[in-house]
Amino acid sequence: MPNIKSAEKRVDITERNRLRNISIKTSVKNAVKKVYEAIKEKADEKQIQETVNKAYSLIDKAVSKGVLHKNTAARKKSRIVGHVNKGDVPA
Repeated sequence: MPNIKSAEKRVDITERNRLRNISIKTSVKNAVKKVYEAIKEKADEKQIQETVNKAYSLIDKAVSKGVLHKNTAARKKSRIVGHVNKGDVPA
């Protein structure tokens, strides 16, 4: 445990940020899974596009909050659109 008061405060802040980051990362993962489920179920193009837009939005928000790196976000988006275009889902 830290001995200095400011260090104790940083521990609290770090824990709060860690929990927020986990929540944001989980929402991104769930959005990507919903895109893959829509592809797997052979949903109509409109529904797939809505889920892709939602996933893109969450990924971009995660980048703006500093949870994901911009290159990580670009990779995730690229993989999503690649699977949408092929019409298959990852194993």
